Amino acid sequence: MSGKALNIPNELVIEMYTKIQRIRKFEETAGAFFSEGKIPGFVHLYIGEEAIAVGACANLRDDDFITSTHRGHGHIVAKGGNLKLMMAELFGRETGYCKGKGGSMHIADAELGILGANGIVGAGHNIAVGAGWSAQYRGTDQVSVCFFGDASTNIGSFHEALNLASVWKLPVIFVCENNLYGISVSQERHQAIKDISLRAAGYNIPAVTADGNDVFAVYEHVKAAVERARSGLGPSLLEFKTYRHRGHFEGDPAAYRPAEEVEEWLKRDPIPKLERYLLDQKIADAQGLEKIRSEVDAELQEALDFASGSQVPAIGTSVENIYSDLIEEARVR
Repeated sequence: MSGKALNIPNELVIEMYTKIQRIRKFEETAGAFFSEGKIPGFVHLYIGEEAIAVGACANLRDDDFITSTHRGHGHIVAKGGNLKLMMAELFGRETGYCKGKGGSMHIADAELGILGANGIVGAGHNIAVGAGWSAQYRGTDQVSVCFFGDASTNIGSFHEALNLASVWKLPVIFVCENNLYGISVSQERHQAIKDISLRAAGYNIPAVTADGNDVFAVYEHVKAAVERARSGLGPSLLEFKTYRHRGHFEGDPAAYRPAEEVEEWLKRDPIPKLERYLLDQKIADAQGLEKIRSEVDAELQEALDFASGSQVPAIGTSVENIYSDLIEEARVR
């Protein structure tokens, strides 16, 4: 790992480790309670891909934007999302981010620039471009980061988004989380290219392919792309190769993946990789890491207590909060 070479402050490295642990433990908790039937709907876990969200969001401010996917818990936690509100939303409780009506795939927090996880594949592409355009129009130096999977690059919205962002030099960073599978279909069966970053050439957008399990590699590439976007030079496409440890959704046996492939990728788990770096560089000792893990466990327990102690939405509220106040105000005018 390249953290020392990048001169990343030790405090930031510890913060990134804490967030990676926070995501991993949140997802493990969500998976356990889903298996017990306490979380409704579908759940798609981010386990194994944590380094991408954390490395990317470490470069962002609260007023920067992100768009997420159906596998969005990690992005939201990395951007600073509230664990209590997230857990309550997963449990379908009225105290959740979306008052229990969005569930696992539709969490949003406009105050943190989180424009929403989305159950529709590729839905974030054009939303991120719209957010980037808004920053340009308002004359701010905000950036917009679009997280998406490899299979979503086969649909029209991906190409429309890259084309418009390039033509108008919008401050958008397209972050492809290539976990090598579109649901159960391997990349080699749905694309004729090995690296998705190659697609950027058609839009005159700079692009890289890098290790998505190395949080420092992610941080470095996103940092350069953010600096480029803030300075008005336009978008970038960053492809990070990674691997989800679980199936596409909880309950998916993932029998389509060869056992030897799974075993090889599990060896590249970003958490032990980062822990070895922290210990080798004497940034933290074993007791310090255990303290962080214990503190995260306590945070998760508070989130669970909050969610389980909250009420489910009343039936009469099903049609409330469908439109934002901004839309209602616009209608009045």
